[in-house]
Amino acid sequence: MSAPQRILCALTATLPSYSFLTFKKSRTFFFLSFPPPSYIALARSLTFTSSFSHSHPIMSHNQRSGGHRGQSWEEKSKTSMSSSATSSASAVAAEAVSNKIGGLGITENSGQAATQISSAGLSKLFGGNMLENFTVDNSTYTHAQVRATFYPKFENEKSDQEVRTRMIEMVSKGLATLEVSLKHSGSLFMYAGHEGGAYAKNSFGNVYTAVGVFVLGRIFHEAWGTQAAKKQSEFNDFLESNRMCISMELVTAVLGDHGQRPREDYVVVTAITELGNGKPKFYSTPEIIAFCRNWRLPTNHVWLFSTRKSVTSFFAAYDALCEEGTATPVCKALDEVADISIPGSKDHIKVQGEILEGLVARIVSQESSKHMEKVLKESPLPPTEGAGLDLGPSLREICAANRTDEKQQIKALLQTVGTSFCPDYSDWFGDEAGDTHSRNADKSVLSKFLQSHPADYSTTKLQEMMRLMREKRFPATFKCYHNFHKVNSISSDNLFYKMVIHVHSDSAFRRYQKEMRLKPGLWPLYRGFFVDINLFKANKERAAKIAKSNTMVENGSSSTLGKDALADEDANLMIKLKFLTYKLRTFLIRNGLSILFKEGPAAYKTYYLRQMKIWGTSAGKQRELSKMLDEWAVYIRRKYGNKQLSQSIYLSEAETFLEQYAKRSPQNQALIGSAGNFVRAEDFLAIVEGGRDEEGDLEMEREIAPLSPSPSVKDIVPKKEGLIVFFPGIPGCAKSALCKELLTLPGGLGDDRPVNSLMGDLIKGKYWQKVADECKRKPYSIMLADKNAPNEGVWRQIEDMCHRTRASAVPVVPDSEGTDTNPFSLDALAVFMFRVLLRVNHPGNLDKGSPNAGYVLLMFYHLYEGKSRNEFEGELVERFGSLVKMPLLKSDRSPLPDPVKSILEEGINLYNLHSSQHGRLDSTKGSYAKEWVKWEKQLREVLFVNTEYLNSVQVPFEFAVKQVLEQLKNIAKGDYSTPDTEKRKFGAIVFAAVSLPVTEIRTLLDHLAENNPKVNAFLKDKDMVRSLNRAHVTLAHKRSHGVTAVAGYGVFLHQEVPVNLTALLFSDKMAAFEVCLGSVNGEKVVSKNQWPHLTIWTGEGVTAKEANTLPQLLSEGKATQIELNPPVTVHGTMEFY
Repeated sequence: MSAPQRILCALTATLPSYSFLTFKKSRTFFFLSFPPPSYIALARSLTFTSSFSHSHPIMSHNQRSGGHRGQSWEEKSKTSMSSSATSSASAVAAEAVSNKIGGLGITENSGQAATQISSAGLSKLFGGNMLENFTVDNSTYTHAQVRATFYPKFENEKSDQEVRTRMIEMVSKGLATLEVSLKHSGSLFMYAGHEGGAYAKNSFGNVYTAVGVFVLGRIFHEAWGTQAAKKQSEFNDFLESNRMCISMELVTAVLGDHGQRPREDYVVVTAITELGNGKPKFYSTPEIIAFCRNWRLPTNHVWLFSTRKSVTSFFAAYDALCEEGTATPVCKALDEVADISIPGSKDHIKVQGEILEGLVARIVSQESSKHMEKVLKESPLPPTEGAGLDLGPSLREICAANRTDEKQQIKALLQTVGTSFCPDYSDWFGDEAGDTHSRNADKSVLSKFLQSHPADYSTTKLQEMMRLMREKRFPATFKCYHNFHKVNSISSDNLFYKMVIHVHSDSAFRRYQKEMRLKPGLWPLYRGFFVDINLFKANKERAAKIAKSNTMVENGSSSTLGKDALADEDANLMIKLKFLTYKLRTFLIRNGLSILFKEGPAAYKTYYLRQMKIWGTSAGKQRELSKMLDEWAVYIRRKYGNKQLSQSIYLSEAETFLEQYAKRSPQNQALIGSAGNFVRAEDFLAIVEGGRDEEGDLEMEREIAPLSPSPSVKDIVPKKEGLIVFFPGIPGCAKSALCKELLTLPGGLGDDRPVNSLMGDLIKGKYWQKVADECKRKPYSIMLADKNAPNEGVWRQIEDMCHRTRASAVPVVPDSEGTDTNPFSLDALAVFMFRVLLRVNHPGNLDKGSPNAGYVLLMFYHLYEGKSRNEFEGELVERFGSLVKMPLLKSDRSPLPDPVKSILEEGINLYNLHSSQHGRLDSTKGSYAKEWVKWEKQLREVLFVNTEYLNSVQVPFEFAVKQVLEQLKNIAKGDYSTPDTEKRKFGAIVFAAVSLPVTEIRTLLDHLAENNPKVNAFLKDKDMVRSLNRAHVTLAHKRSHGVTAVAGYGVFLHQEVPVNLTALLFSDKMAAFEVCLGSVNGEKVVSKNQWPHLTIWTGEGVTAKEANTLPQLLSEGKATQIELNPPVTVHGTMEFY
């Protein structure tokens, strides 16, 4: 029986008495004090990057086939300390541990003692260089188990609109249910029991996890009252016995600002995972709710949509609220349109506030609704027994009282939690040596782990995953730490470690998904990924048992999701829907601070306008936000001068500003969403040493780059504006040669604007400032910026330049297939290097005479690292509205020769090693200088041997120039369709209406005028062609009828609706057709308007809305009615506006 089944079977009881629970041993915890770091060797911080080579390095094709002889570059040690010195220092450390083992005991008032970390265990750990002496041979095995993890991160291959369409289709056909939950604005926190550990997204043993343990512990006191200590202990034992991990959103005011400072500090459970048998198994939402109500843990607000009407109404409701929505109207609207609504045990409005980050919608099994109804029936909301009790100092009070450093705050928080919930502090303080790296293990843990025999199926799959990530050079690190929970089990042939798999870029998840499609047996790449590792020696008997067990088919290893999950790719259909009231605070205000203070108001304006363009913000909201953000920029710069406001406490200023701005008008209030009830955080903000940000939340948040551009409206470069042509390329891409050709062409780009060029290699000082000055001096000219523009910093400067000089900019890029993580392929890089090495007397001294030309090109190549070709082109189009591709390679070329591929891969590996140790230090310096000299020589040899191939694969230069010129001319004259790279195009909904063909309405009016003198007299002096340019029958308006009324028409979206025109009513100020709406798929379309009509004309100063008064005017004798008998039927489509 699985854990969820056990929980469901015991729901009627207050809490089950599980037979497998064990009483906690008497434990005593000791703080351990070490001598100052100067007396011992500090353990090195460990970070494995994907560029580090294995002990058995992956060979290129040529190494295997005997072609060009490849090389494997190994990381060089950053210290020359001898092994004897290390041994001596380790011995000192071990002696210090033994001498200090009796110090600083902590016990709880109950007298319950905690586990002792033995002197012998610590002496073994630090005294014998155990890992260094642990050799990998045929008797070496390893056992790895996932210790904590969150859901895999899946990036939708399709656009948001395509995902929505697929979701609606699946629900409509009865194949699935749409599940929607609130997105609380906080940090990921994972808890696996007091021995399993507490984890943040990419780390453990810091203030983030200490805060999480405190808040979770306090939740037990609030829920269980006087039973809290007992239940905390039972909960820990339950997680340990079942090897489970609970994932939560940790919402607190002490860890930095998000969209709004929460009123309370709390957690909400978002995932529950069983980790004990093979691949992690995630609970379904009904199982999560059952589990949480059993243990009285906080749950999220969840809605289920199982019919076409409800699911289409949901998306319409979001579109109606996306620019102004806050928690109250959003929850109200979803409650009204959902088939099932399950309120969270933590009310977002009461504990967080009105500013709502967003919603998460995902597809679940069609049976989920039935399962949820059963759980709700069998699992009533639990009581709160600690409501009236004094729970002691709060999180904010503790942080405020302990402001010395991070370690002091951690100690105070854990001591307050108590030993019934947190009896062991070793994850935070390790050996208490005072050295923050004392937990870190040597880098060889990973290599020895990968070389060892797997002890079970799970280990095999984890090794497979890590090997793949290293082989493909994914942007990820594998950090290893000593596992102090196992210190008493350590021996020379039995070692224990914790590993953190830290993925640095979302591109890694996208690339990994592609690998999973090619290799379906791969385990997913999880977010928040922590693994326990055991390296050990096995005798023949144990090795035989392991071999026998590994031959058996693993039971249930393929199941990763709970009972209500889907088996195919639709199981990963998920969409995040954020609200503008949150995004204006986090994306536009907080994340724009660095640009505002470092680059100035103009660059800030360029930044926030681009963000709104990416989001598809309505024109009206863009105008309102621009006005507000410009005022904010002046306000905060005037107050802070050149000293940037800290992002972690930005709301201290922003909330006050927004509150005052909102008070000026109802329109401003709607724009802001909610302001006021300010919570001051400066006095209790948790101290994060070194400016570390666990969530990465204070860095620039980015929208996901587009995947597939599609045609859109035409752009034109006005002739009264300047044009900047720039080159996001790499040396050798022929930009200077192209610029020379464009300068000498008669007629320029086909208009009368003069063409000028500035060559970067000849300009001294700040190049882009020189370009800006030249554009300002000659505002209507075409500027060829002959310099590589490889990164977003340069692109922002060009955007700012365009904004200040009223110029447009066009990027010209070498056409290339690219790779998963770089917009340029190795083929392109080879051609660029070959061209550079053929140069002589280059103005920038980058030619055949340059000793490090290869290194320089690798440096440029890596400036683009992290972006696929689609992402690269999409971002340029988003920023500049156009893109010119310069042909480079022939499409029918033969593959890159193996020796060329190998020498480039060796250079990339060497560059990664060099840059990880020395940063941007020149290759002629540093510890790899000799290797660079050798590689540069071999690069020249290999490329020149393949001269014939490298010349043959390039398109003729004359053809490339012709193609670029043609594209530039098309852009200049407006004959160019801008690729549409926005992932969302739905925008904010204001009303629902049936759109009718204007030509049919005009034809009907002409017919009526010919046959009815009154109609003819009315129409004869009116220009109906000008006044009647669109026709629609309004069904419901957000302001008049409410969000859910408008959203209810989502079921008819894009459907054809028959409309009967029954009469024409007109007065001296307006005219409209009376209408009767038909049915769609047997369901009558009913307008919320009391008098459904089609307005066709209004006089000057009269709004279309006033046509609603025509029936009243008719009854008063102030209007005329012409009946249409029989009625005229016109067909239109139901749309949102």
